[in-house]
Amino acid sequence: MNQNVFDDPRITAVGLLVEAHAGLSARFAAQLEEHGLSPVEFEVLTRLARSPGNQLRMTDLAAQTSLSTSGVTRVVDRMERDGLLCRRACPSDRRSSYAVVTATGLARLDETLPGHLQIIEQWFTGQLEPAALEALLDGLRRVRDAVHPGATAGSTPAGEPTAAGC
Repeated sequence: MNQNVFDDPRITAVGLLVEAHAGLSARFAAQLEEHGLSPVEFEVLTRLARSPGNQLRMTDLAAQTSLSTSGVTRVVDRMERDGLLCRRACPSDRRSSYAVVTATGLARLDETLPGHLQIIEQWFTGQLEPAALEALLDGLRRVRDAVHPGATAGSTPAGEPTAAGC
């Protein structure tokens, strides 16, 4: 085998991405554990909080995360028991339901975010000049959209009422 193949910048790019992700994930997991959240629970809370009405259809939540629909159901069940989320029936489609962040879930995010943002600044965005960060964000969006086209499913208002009644 030709040794020069291992110097291919494509291998280097993926390797660096994997290494950076692993390093950041370890730091995030330790910080999230201090607040009683797993990385997937934090991701679910964040995705819901950033969505219109602090809610997403369960299928859209599955599309936006790395979870299957059954995996999302298990996580939402657990988070609902902990009071972080609630479910609400979709008024226009009886087969669908929404996962909605509760006041308790939003409070947990408020407690967790300062430390999370500090880690992001120290170990990720703070390592880059503004132009480099902008270029990285553009590149990551392109790759994300190519490999995970459902990543933003349900993130635009669909005209459904908010879930204030949970």
